[in-house]
Amino acid sequence: MLEGLFGNPVIEKIFFTLVVYSECYALGLAKTFNEPVNKFQQQLKRLEEGGLVVSRLVGNTRLYTFNPRYPFLKELSAFLSKAFEFVPAQEKEKYYRKRTRPRRQGKPL
Repeated sequence: MLEGLFGNPVIEKIFFTLVVYSECYALGLAKTFNEPVNKFQQQLKRLEEGGLVVSRLVGNTRLYTFNPRYPFLKELSAFLSKAFEFVPAQEKEKYYRKRTRPRRQGKPL
């Protein structure tokens, strides 16, 4: 849907994942979308060099989030949230579920 704007379908997947989960990592994206991990690594590196995302190491995993200092973050988030509304429901269910494992019984939300 947005690959014409961003020039790459991988970037669209990264952005929508960040909209839903607020953070992601390359191997997790590769497993979710069943694609090679280097595609996601290259695009995440490009986005980080452009200042749109920032990363931090948690153990051996590099987690990426939107850069809170990016000057157009508010507008970009609004645009991506609006675009996410037009993603087909079956694609949302398949790739962008909020929770993938059960919550402990009695645990507050």
